[in-house]
Amino acid sequence: MVLKYTYFYSIFWPRLKRNKLALVGGVVVLALFLISLMAPLISPYDPNEINAWHVLSAPSWQHWFGTDELGRDVFSRVLYGARISLKVGFVAVGIAVSIGTVIGLLSGYYSGLVDATLMRLVDIMLCFPAFFLILAVITFLEPSIWYIMMVIGLTGWMGVARLVRAETLSIREMDYILAARCIGCSNARIIFRHILPNAISPVLVAATLGVAGAILTESALSFLGIGVQPPTPSWGNILTSGKDYIEFAWWLSLFPGLAILMTVLAYNLLGEGIRDALDPRVKR
Repeated sequence: MVLKYTYFYSIFWPRLKRNKLALVGGVVVLALFLISLMAPLISPYDPNEINAWHVLSAPSWQHWFGTDELGRDVFSRVLYGARISLKVGFVAVGIAVSIGTVIGLLSGYYSGLVDATLMRLVDIMLCFPAFFLILAVITFLEPSIWYIMMVIGLTGWMGVARLVRAETLSIREMDYILAARCIGCSNARIIFRHILPNAISPVLVAATLGVAGAILTESALSFLGIGVQPPTPSWGNILTSGKDYIEFAWWLSLFPGLAILMTVLAYNLLGEGIRDALDPRVKR
C-alpha cells in the first residue's frame, strides 16, 4: 500500500499534472459530477414544469437556455439530463469493465483451451457492429434506462478483455507469480491478489474513455426515441424535440449538443492523460 501511494505522488500525479489538457478534462469531469449531484439545488425550475406562456422563448435572464415547445426551462432540463447521462456512463462502464476484467484474467492466466474459447467469444462479439446490436436488443425490450445501461455494458466489454488478457499474459511469467505458486497460493488468490492489482492500469484508461462512449450511445438512442423516454430529461431526447424547431429555436439543439460535446471531450482528454501518465515509455 505504501508503494502504491509513493507511486501515485512521486510518479503518476506529477506526470498527469504536467498534461494541461488532461487537467482541464479532469476539472470539467469533476464539475459535471458536482452539477449532476446538486441539480435539484442549482436548477431554477422544475424540469418537467409546463408553462404555456413561455413556449419556445429565446434565451433570456429569466430562462438562460430558453424554453422548449411545452414552455419547459431548457437549462433545468440540461442540468437534470447530466444526471441521466453520467449515471448511464458509470453503470454501463462498470458492467463492461467487470465482465471484461474477469474474462481477460481467466483467458490470460489459464491459457490453452480456456484462452482459445474466451477469445473466440470476443471475436464473435466484435463481428457485430456494437450500435446496431444495441438497437436490435433495445427494440425487443421495454424502453427503460436500466435496460439501456445493461445492454451498453453487455456489448462493450470486449476491448477491456483484450487489454487485461495482454497484461495477464505478461504478468503471469513474473518471478513473484512463480513464488506465489511455490508457496501454495490458490489460482484465485494469484489472479485477484497478485495479477489484478498490477493489470489495473489499462482498465482505468479504458473505463475513463468508455464513459464518453456510453454517454454518446445513450444520447444517440434517446435521440432516436428508444432510449430514455419523455418526460424524463436526457440530452438525447432534448435534441430530438429540438430538431423539429431548429430553424427558429436553435437553442433547443445548441445547448444539449454543447453539453454532450464538452462531456465527451473532457473524458477523452482525461483518459488520454491517464494513459500517458501510466505509460513509462512516454517521457514528459
